Amino acid sequence: MTARPLPGPLTFARFAYPPNALGYCGPADPDSLLQAAAEGATARELSVVASCFAGAWPYLNLISSSNGIEDPLDSRVVDAYWIGNSLLERVPTSALATQLQGSFEGRTGGDFASVTEAALLGGAAHHSFHVFAVYPWLAMLRAGMDGAPLNVLDQCRIRWGTVRSVDGDIVTVRGRALAIEGRLLVEGAERVEEARRSLDGIGFTDDLAPGDAVALHWDWVCQRLSSGPLRRLRSWTGRMLQVVNALPAPQ
Repeated sequence: MTARPLPGPLTFARFAYPPNALGYCGPADPDSLLQAAAEGATARELSVVASCFAGAWPYLNLISSSNGIEDPLDSRVVDAYWIGNSLLERVPTSALATQLQGSFEGRTGGDFASVTEAALLGGAAHHSFHVFAVYPWLAMLRAGMDGAPLNVLDQCRIRWGTVRSVDGDIVTVRGRALAIEGRLLVEGAERVEEARRSLDGIGFTDDLAPGDAVALHWDWVCQRLSSGPLRRLRSWTGRMLQVVNALPAPQ
């Protein structure tokens, strides 16, 4: 039997909590978001919280409006943004470019032309596009900065891996890290990393077992992935890597 998808607001909270806990985005009370994401809160409560995520919220609105879906936290819309699905195909690249300019140009500073160009080259309203094209980390890498920029790109994207072991709150996962080859951002070598599935028993993924495919954001396992979502996440991430690698000049 196929598991029923989680409500959109709950899925959003589970992927949004890890950067919120690190203080990177969202409201200033990550503990309450963890509790809501783990145990479930009303859609109304989580919708208010989601609108505080200034990075993700414009994309959710764009995806929903482009597909005639009233609720930006509809489960299909949330899945499109974090994992990737066919709703992204119906977001015109011109609309994405306009949304990016309106939502982020004033916050990024510097030359925004490369972001717009990336959108028009085939960018999508997917979280990996925001990480690779809107944030400045890839530009820093191409300018010769080592270390932190590549690590942030790798951890901030939604990545995938296979569970090797589970020990209480901690999960050991095998996956592939990002790497920089010349000016190209690519999937690199396999590595084994540790991630949380819960904090003092409060978390998102119960009954994980070796061999399970999972989605990770920063240092958390956000959900188990069946074959379909795993395939879509890999495909959309690969497409966004192709977009930023096709930019004719360093960002």
